[in-house]
Amino acid sequence: MEGTIDGFRYGAVTPVAAYLMACLGGALGLRCIVRTLLSDQSWKAGWLALGAASIGCGIWTMHFIAMIGFQVVETRIRYNAGLTVLSLVVAIVVVGIGVFIVGYRGASTLNLSVAGVITGLGVAAMHYLGMAALHLNGTIRYDATAVALSVVIAIVAATAALWAAVTIRGFMTSLGASLIMGVAVTGMHYTGMSAVSVHVHSRTGGSWAGDSPSSLLLPMLLGPVIFLLLAGVVVMFDPLLVLGDGDWSRPSASTESTAPQPDPLFENQEDRVVHARAPQDPQWAAPHNPHR
Repeated sequence: MEGTIDGFRYGAVTPVAAYLMACLGGALGLRCIVRTLLSDQSWKAGWLALGAASIGCGIWTMHFIAMIGFQVVETRIRYNAGLTVLSLVVAIVVVGIGVFIVGYRGASTLNLSVAGVITGLGVAAMHYLGMAALHLNGTIRYDATAVALSVVIAIVAATAALWAAVTIRGFMTSLGASLIMGVAVTGMHYTGMSAVSVHVHSRTGGSWAGDSPSSLLLPMLLGPVIFLLLAGVVVMFDPLLVLGDGDWSRPSASTESTAPQPDPLFENQEDRVVHARAPQDPQWAAPHNPHR
């Protein structure tokens, strides 16, 4: 029997909340990457890692907030805790690979392509690994065309996000890029969910292992959400990101003071030599008067 799937159990609450979390993770990640571009003295590895973790947590949180609104009317749903945690690790690691590639090797076409494909495939793997953690009294099937489309969307979204991270530096433009990124990532999720169909088993009972969404997902979401809030505090109070590129691109007073200055001892050197020679050199005596 085909199950009745409802992906919007709580109406617009879960998709809107999922979208906002994707935007938050994207915005923080972009600003952390920009931080490494604004100053050569910044701890690049640390900021890139924080950016990757922010984007990865944002994507993972988006997925499982959206999954809270997912139900199959004819059966209960349970989640495997191990696979759920593993999907979070995969999200952070693959995003980190892409971020470190463009962060250290630059944003050439080749680097962006490689990093975008790796990150996009990793995001898609996170999505379907999270779906593999789902247990119910039935068999989950996928439409191959919709799955392929979701993977393409993930790759395009990842490539665009990495390009924006190393190209866009202004605060408002980064905010706009994160909003677009949120649309792409959330669109990838719901495109992947449109590929899902469930064949429910005939027996109505069933004792499959796993935790219910309320007992697993809600407590598990607290960790990434708190991490994103703390990352937001770090970004918000970082002076370089607050002042912006313009104020930090000007030479500082200390730089100006340490710049090489002309030595006043050597200014007008010729005049000094001339005046030093004047008393001794006969040619500097009073003009000769031939009529004297």
